[in-house]
Amino acid sequence: MEASNPSIESLEQTANECRKSIIQMIHKAGAGHPGGSLSAIDILVALYGTQMNFDVNDRNSPTRDRFIMSKGHASPAVYSILHQHGFIQQSDLDGFRTLGSVCQGHVDMKWTNGVDFSAGSLGMGLSFGIGTALAARLDNRSYQTWVMLGDGETQEGQIWEAMMAANYHELNNLHVIVDRNRIQNDDFVNVQMEVGDLASKIKSFGWEVKEIDGHNMEEITEALQWSLNSTRPSAIVAHTVKGKGVSFMEDNPSFHGKAPNDTELIQALEELS
Repeated sequence: MEASNPSIESLEQTANECRKSIIQMIHKAGAGHPGGSLSAIDILVALYGTQMNFDVNDRNSPTRDRFIMSKGHASPAVYSILHQHGFIQQSDLDGFRTLGSVCQGHVDMKWTNGVDFSAGSLGMGLSFGIGTALAARLDNRSYQTWVMLGDGETQEGQIWEAMMAANYHELNNLHVIVDRNRIQNDDFVNVQMEVGDLASKIKSFGWEVKEIDGHNMEEITEALQWSLNSTRPSAIVAHTVKGKGVSFMEDNPSFHGKAPNDTELIQALEELS
């Protein structure tokens, strides 16, 4: 699919449908990570809907853009958008986290159509992204590499080594999006180990940086286009709300990795409707 120009309203409607899918698949599995999936989904909807070049019938097309979900536990967000674009089926979502399903707890390129990076331990996705961006240059191809990081993930030293390397190699075909929802596995980021002013820190490594409201679809789409026009590696620091769209999950560390119960599912779907 070539990049298209859907309306803001259409993108927002798609994001809402994806939120419902995220909640439903995690509830059915009885496990998963709703908080970080809900904080990231607006960005993924805009990225796949307006910028990503892909061919749903040829997952290995050499000209496709690459998306790397480095915080791979946010797999429900990835699966929901892949389903929207026809890479996987509803039955795949229904099998989330079950033995043999293509939708495992962390995204895995060997299992899931449309996934370009197998995630597990945090901190590795940006280094992998540098590899794909360099490969594009070596192969004289114009595809773009997009990497999503969690803000808690930026506590990993490997992230900053990769930032330095990307600037050194002048990879303007590498684009990072930081899901700055301020909550990680155990608690708020500033309780575990505050990462401070991420935008300034990334900029100090020679990157071009833009801060946005990660739930404002207009700001997101404008920032994605800005990133494509960058002459250096670029990063979008998206300020988001963990659990966005579901009142009892918003800014609630306990829903980093907990499934809603039956009553909570009903409430969540009512709110999203």
